[in-house]
Amino acid sequence: MPEQRRVIMAVTGAGGTRLAGRVLADLTAHQQVAHVDLLVSANGRRLIAHELGGDEQDDPVERLLGAPSDKVTVLHPESDFAGPPASGSYRSWGMIVLPCAMGVMSRIAQGQSDTLVERAADVCLKERRPLLLCVRETPFNLIHLRNMTQVTEAGAIVYPMIPTYYNTPRTVAEMDEEFAARLLSFVGLDSGTGDYYEWQGGGTPASHDRAPSS
Repeated sequence: MPEQRRVIMAVTGAGGTRLAGRVLADLTAHQQVAHVDLLVSANGRRLIAHELGGDEQDDPVERLLGAPSDKVTVLHPESDFAGPPASGSYRSWGMIVLPCAMGVMSRIAQGQSDTLVERAADVCLKERRPLLLCVRETPFNLIHLRNMTQVTEAGAIVYPMIPTYYNTPRTVAEMDEEFAARLLSFVGLDSGTGDYYEWQGGGTPASHDRAPSS
């Protein structure tokens, strides 16, 4: 039997919640993912409402997935500071923060746990569990870069929300699919949406020119 994972995913106040929905959908569809604890900050809710429509009080799972899922538990980071991910005894695989606001990364870098998102990240670092921070900002200033260095030295992985281009995506949806597939592959999970584009040397065709995988 493949390893069954309990994954923590956080959505914070930076643009790109549509991509968060794609990654969340791939996680919930994956046979190795038993459960997802979804932490959505107040600013994350605002961004979901702004980018995906609806109201800030709507169920973020329904806004991101389009339907409820019994694999997902929504925790409220600002009010549920004692939620399960706050403890190292809660046996999670690790955590993905996508999108990760620069302010959130800064507080994680400083060990400052003002919300459950930051506390859960701190727990992952102290328990030596994977922590992926998918930052979305450009350009980076020196403070951003130093915080990235600090969280990397502490054991986190900075995984910016930068799409690939050499696979020549034709639509935004294809860019999202490629990023989600690469992210899940990076953490040892096949996204279930087919292989991502792989360069194999000169003459490798672009992804939309390849024959569909059987």
